[in-house]
Amino acid sequence: MASILTTTAQAAHSAAASLLSAAQIQVGGVVPPEPVKEEEATKSEPLPLTGINVIVGVPGAFTGTCSAQVPGYIQTLDQFKAKGVQNVFVVAVNDVFVTKAWKEQLAPNGTGVRFIADDTGAFTSKLGLVLDATPLLGAPRSKRYVIVANGDKVQTLAIEEDPSKVTITDAKTILAQL
Repeated sequence: MASILTTTAQAAHSAAASLLSAAQIQVGGVVPPEPVKEEEATKSEPLPLTGINVIVGVPGAFTGTCSAQVPGYIQTLDQFKAKGVQNVFVVAVNDVFVTKAWKEQLAPNGTGVRFIADDTGAFTSKLGLVLDATPLLGAPRSKRYVIVANGDKVQTLAIEEDPSKVTITDAKTILAQL
């Protein structure tokens, strides 16, 4: 009986991931004004996209690869700012309590990098960047990507083919493209 329930739950998560995923955003597309959370569990707002922004999508807070990728953005934030970047957002399909704790772990002395909770996956879904991470993370999550947007218009888009690796979405590569 337990295996039937497990199989059913896995199928449901896979189906949910497929249904949630819209057409994948493209260069020239518009970043959706879908509300996300940053500091409070009860306060949702769209990302404030004025000027140039870097949006770093990660499969999950506290995962090994994500925890290795994000410090590069924290360490080079001043270099991003020097190139005219208004904000660097790290977006994870996790709740705000998890993203805040992850930020505190990665930057105990604080950082201007903004950690964003896409707790329902709606923002990631509207981008068309949902990853069925059910086997590893238990639910649909985000593909590993970086969007550079001028206002809400996508200027560049990098999506890792293998979300367990960081080859084209690391801070130094993105910084060199600005």
